[in-house]
Amino acid sequence: MSDLISIKGGREGLLLRLDDGADWGELLSQLARQLSQNQAFFSGARLTLELGGRAVSDAQLAEVLDLMQQHGVTAQALSASARESRNAARAAGLVARPLPRYPAPTLGAAPAQPESEAVLLTRTVRSGQVVRHSGHITLIGDVNPGGELIAGGSVVVWGRLRGFVHAGALGDEGAVVCAIELRPTQLRIGSQIAAGPRGPGVAHTPPEVARVEEGQIIVEPWEAYKK
Repeated sequence: MSDLISIKGGREGLLLRLDDGADWGELLSQLARQLSQNQAFFSGARLTLELGGRAVSDAQLAEVLDLMQQHGVTAQALSASARESRNAARAAGLVARPLPRYPAPTLGAAPAQPESEAVLLTRTVRSGQVVRHSGHITLIGDVNPGGELIAGGSVVVWGRLRGFVHAGALGDEGAVVCAIELRPTQLRIGSQIAAGPRGPGVAHTPPEVARVEEGQIIVEPWEAYKK
């Protein structure tokens, strides 16, 4: 997202990392800018805030939480190595965690791999449920009307996609949406929006791919796309 702020998907959901060496005012300014520019991705999100070794006061943490709340984002936990930061988190009603410890690399060992950019899920996304990930989402299952998939990357559904889907929600208009049955209530890729088809579905439709071409979303059969 920026040199000072990064968003990752982890085992416990989204993780928002703030650079622990940057000027505090500049960090807040960057955070406000990123939340505004990526409103479609962040709105309604619940995430863990990671501060590294930065020690923040109750007042500084309140600034961050208030800024996030203004953009519809809720912090549910805070991860930091500084005890002062964890104490401020507990005072604010957040779950406080120490930073995870990573083993030091041994001589000749392969470099650590970056966090996965994709998540694989096997489930049905029902009405009222939201799946949000900073990378790609692959879902083996259905997305029912009222369910939502929001991804920073591409979305692949091995099933029926009949809810809301937003691929490239962090600004990537090169992302695609693929599904065995592609009948979303609304489909977004980056900043482009397309309404879903109206009326009853057509039996035995082939798998389809939605992508952006010349500033608009087009949908084509998978067989045509892969050529």
